[in-house]
Amino acid sequence: QVQLVESGGGLVQAGGSLRLSCAASGRTFSGTSMGWFRQAPGKEREFVAAIRGNGISTLNSRYGDPVKGRCTISRDNAKNTVYLQMNSLKPEDTAIYYCAADPSLSSFYTDTYTYWGQGTQVTVSA
Repeated sequence: QVQLVESGGGLVQAGGSLRLSCAASGRTFSGTSMGWFRQAPGKEREFVAAIRGNGISTLNSRYGDPVKGRCTISRDNAKNTVYLQMNSLKPEDTAIYYCAADPSLSSFYTDTYTYWGQGTQVTVSA
């Protein structure tokens, strides 16, 4: 079992930055695939970013098209935490952001995860 707790959301003006954190507990973290997703009101959940376990973020990460070039996912295995740095935020980035985890490497490629956090709200004003 894995517990995930997101933090770092809030209200920011367009063009600003936020860094989301996801603290994991409950099992070995270093080999776990981790992902970020978001869901805006009235829309389906959308893939944001993912990072493989035991990976250097620049070599083992991938991003959804809407955030590519503006977001960076990273992890600190010593702290059991994954981060999402978001820059040049736009009003359309407004959503609840969810952290997800799965021990399987395939989750990194398929966007299917077993464990989910409760989410953190990000609101970007124009």
